[in-house]
Amino acid sequence: MYVYIYDNFLRQKNFLPIIHAMEVILTDYGIAGKILRLQNYTDSKAIIEDEIKRGAKTIVIVGNDATFGQILSRSATCNCTFGFLPVGPNNTIAEVLGIPVGVEACTVLSRRRKEFLDVGWMNNRYFVSQLKVMPSKLEVVYDERFKVTAAEKMEVIVCNLQPFFWTRDKKDKEQRVIHPQDGKLEAFIRPLTKSGWWGYKYEEPSIFPFEEMIITGREPFSVEADGKMSKEIKVKIKLAHSKVEMIVGRDRKF
Repeated sequence: MYVYIYDNFLRQKNFLPIIHAMEVILTDYGIAGKILRLQNYTDSKAIIEDEIKRGAKTIVIVGNDATFGQILSRSATCNCTFGFLPVGPNNTIAEVLGIPVGVEACTVLSRRRKEFLDVGWMNNRYFVSQLKVMPSKLEVVYDERFKVTAAEKMEVIVCNLQPFFWTRDKKDKEQRVIHPQDGKLEAFIRPLTKSGWWGYKYEEPSIFPFEEMIITGREPFSVEADGKMSKEIKVKIKLAHSKVEMIVGRDRKF
């Protein structure tokens, strides 16, 4: 039994044709199912666990990177198979999973090629796509062996499934991308140095694959994990013991 969780933004008129086309294809494949709508304060874990009790075996996320992170960060421990139908812009995770954006994703879903995906853990909550520590004065210790500090501020991005895009500076027109690898989390650490009286300049990022990382600040710093913001003074990040079973495409990046 399939259950499809639609993001609320898919109610917009410009997405209705593609959603209708997807629903027709899913019906042709014989994998149409119950449709639920995601709201801002929806407890996705409670809803998914309730649907599993009713016999659901596959939960399909329909939306973009934000939808994917919002649902799986809360539901990573649910005992089911997850699918993903990426729709619209802001779909970088789809490429990592080998899933095309739009109606062609239905074919990937129907083939049910499954892989277990790593899940990140941060201060007693999960994240599946990306975690970002905003520029702050930080000390980073990873795998209990290496310490990283900077004279000024540092920005730390921890990637699990979502790639890291960056440019050297505001004038740089070339966008660089690094795809995370499976099996470990990757931290991209970018020091900032003062540029003039008011601004800061980003340095080249250093890449650190790790299994466990502790980030400590001199004062509370902002952390964004799968779209959820929080203030922290110390963050412990590592791979979770559990994994997510996900339907993926043949052209996945791992």
